[in-house]
Amino acid sequence: MATDIATDSRGGTGMRVAELAAAVGLSPDTIRYYERAGLLPPPGRTAAGYRMYQFDAVDRLRFVQGCQRLGLRLREIADLLAVRDTGVCPCEPAEQLLRRRMAEVDAELARLSALRAEMAAMAAALPSAGCPPPEPGRWCPPGDEGR
Repeated sequence: MATDIATDSRGGTGMRVAELAAAVGLSPDTIRYYERAGLLPPPGRTAAGYRMYQFDAVDRLRFVQGCQRLGLRLREIADLLAVRDTGVCPCEPAEQLLRRRMAEVDAELARLSALRAEMAAMAAALPSAGCPPPEPGRWCPPGDEGR
């Protein structure tokens, strides 16, 4: 895909919002939202007022997408980017966030496993053939309480 390179009002080159969005597989509205949320620094503008993003915005947005795939919240991603923007390695705060996220995933897996076991027991207890019409608020017909 050929990317048109435009010149901003300061004479630099970059990409317009639609070009950046296409490069990372997001919508232009998402790009603008990330800018408002502080995940992208405010871009320069062309003489006509169009946003002109630097090419490093592609890497920044791919970092955001990777963090989101791991389940990190935008606030947490913004914190990591703030550390990264200072030139300090964000590995230590990233490790803390990922360990906390892993604990959340483990808790959710345990909850889902218990839910699955409950559903399996309920399915096994249901009568299979010749089930009479159900009564409101009951799973089993009268007389089949133990099934």
